[in-house]
Amino acid sequence: MSGAVDMTENSQSAVRKAAWDAAAAVPDPEIPVVTVEDLGILRSVEIADDGTIVAKVTPTYSGCPATQFIEQMVLEALQQAGFKDARVEAVLSPAWTTDWISDDGKEKLRKYGIAPPQKTSNSKRALFGETVVSCPHCGSEETERVSEFGSTPCKALYRCNECKEPFDYFKCL
Repeated sequence: MSGAVDMTENSQSAVRKAAWDAAAAVPDPEIPVVTVEDLGILRSVEIADDGTIVAKVTPTYSGCPATQFIEQMVLEALQQAGFKDARVEAVLSPAWTTDWISDDGKEKLRKYGIAPPQKTSNSKRALFGETVVSCPHCGSEETERVSEFGSTPCKALYRCNECKEPFDYFKCL
């Protein structure tokens, strides 16, 4: 599918959609129930002047150990979908924010047992866990932060005082 420089607008749109669909389906390696599209990591899929498909991704935070792996997985997904000359580019500005997680992605996180990020007017307070976090298991707001860091640096470890289950909270960034 590469090398199609003289495509009509309709065929470009179809190619771009097919490439987006392939890239968007890539699961997050740390939380496999959500995709790069759910998390808002996949920023765009474009067709370069030479017909090459270019997927643009933004890391969740600088230093995230999964960033290179995600980029490689997106590239492989595009190649498996027939876009042999595809490439992936990192986009660092604007920086990723948890606001980019789709509502569907937040629901997938909750069902997986991770409390999704909650909007707050003070991002510093949210980042350091000074917000009410509902238990993803029973819905109780009677929870407590056990540790500022959970299974990954972008999550905090909480415990529910009602059902007694521990859970991660995806911190607002």
